[in-house]
Amino acid sequence: MAEKEEARWYIIHTFTGYENMVVEGINKLVENQGLQDDIIEARIPMEDVIEEKNGKKKVVQRKMYPCYVLLKMRYRDSLWHSIVNTRGVTGFVGPAGRPLPLNDEEIRRMRLEKVTIDIKVNVGDKIKVISGPLENFVGEVLSVDAANQKCRVSVEMFGRPTPVELDFDQIEVL
Repeated sequence: MAEKEEARWYIIHTFTGYENMVVEGINKLVENQGLQDDIIEARIPMEDVIEEKNGKKKVVQRKMYPCYVLLKMRYRDSLWHSIVNTRGVTGFVGPAGRPLPLNDEEIRRMRLEKVTIDIKVNVGDKIKVISGPLENFVGEVLSVDAANQKCRVSVEMFGRPTPVELDFDQIEVL
């Protein structure tokens, strides 16, 4: 028997506000048809954004790509029909509605796969945030979680020190 091809990331276009329904529908499809080996994950990419409401600022999660769901799967023509007929799906992103897998650079930029960052960071180090909503902020490392590639950093926000959790790929040691 031929070896199964590697799962790749694809983009599905949805009706506005149907992203969660599409993910649930795909998860039910996987469960009902036993497609765990072919459809690995359906995901709505989220990002942390600073919002101001009534004079108070807080970090909230927002959809990075409204109307899109990312799907990691081993593509087959038989799956295409099942997925595009899922409630809320308008089709795959690609030529003539046929799936076009994301390349490695797109996967890295969209943070779909965890990339191990080799960075030497210690408690007390000064760092600069190089991506995300706090980009260009400077802070001091409070704690390091090397296993999860995260660190807790104190940044000065709105005139007071504020602890935030950042991924290693979001920081640069000064």
